[in-house]
Amino acid sequence: MVTDPLLSRCCPDYVLGAIDYRGRPASRSATGRWTSALFIIAVEIAERFAFYGVSSNLISYLTGPLGESTASAAAAINAWNGVAAMLPLLGAFLAEAYLGRYRTIVIATLLYMLSLAMLTLSALLPSLHLAKCGDTTVDPVGCPPSPSSVAFFYASLYLMAFAQGGHKPCVQAFGADQFDENHPGECAAKSSFFNWWYLGFSGGVLVAVVVLSYVQDYISWGLGFGIPLIAMLLALLVFLLGTNTYRFYPLEENSLFACMGRTVHLVTEEDRGGLDSM
Repeated sequence: MVTDPLLSRCCPDYVLGAIDYRGRPASRSATGRWTSALFIIAVEIAERFAFYGVSSNLISYLTGPLGESTASAAAAINAWNGVAAMLPLLGAFLAEAYLGRYRTIVIATLLYMLSLAMLTLSALLPSLHLAKCGDTTVDPVGCPPSPSSVAFFYASLYLMAFAQGGHKPCVQAFGADQFDENHPGECAAKSSFFNWWYLGFSGGVLVAVVVLSYVQDYISWGLGFGIPLIAMLLALLVFLLGTNTYRFYPLEENSLFACMGRTVHLVTEEDRGGLDSM
């Protein structure tokens, strides 16, 4: 890793403090910049598409196929949104102290795919239950889904919130890592990156709200949850495709999150030692 400013001056093709996917000093000409950023923006678009594709029309699913009252559905959605808003703190801690941004994004995407697969399956369970009731029309009041179906749906939903907690603090930051703020040209491009990132973010939300809400309401809830699953699968493939172009920054041993992680580990070890001595 290039950490010496004198070495950076004599080797201007290297980015100070950055390494490539093989752990070698990152070449300025072969890594980072817009080549890498476009892969990461694509992941952000897919993730926002998936998250809002589920959350924007969630109350219709709760009051429809799941047969909940409007008040109960609103309370459940508020609780879920609150948890989803807090979990990025955990995701940031894990990324900065243990996993790094790249690994956190990959793991979070896999969890996203698992949660969306479970949501797609859970959307089929109420329909199967209604068919067993002999009801060809969707009548959740006359034939409500089983408690196990409801529990499976909420487990899927909270797994998605956990996955979102890994994505949210890492994707934008990892994209910004691809531009060297000490290089005049890349510093200007970094400012432009945030504009394009937000445009992609907004575009993913817009398409999800308009298209997926229609699919879920008028075609099929299973398809409405399955399309985001396909989007996240493609996002993972695109993200991995750009691996050899990314710039990585090793975890900082003196960062706040790393210090917190070591403190928690030491306290746990001390408590364990105290219990063993009793």
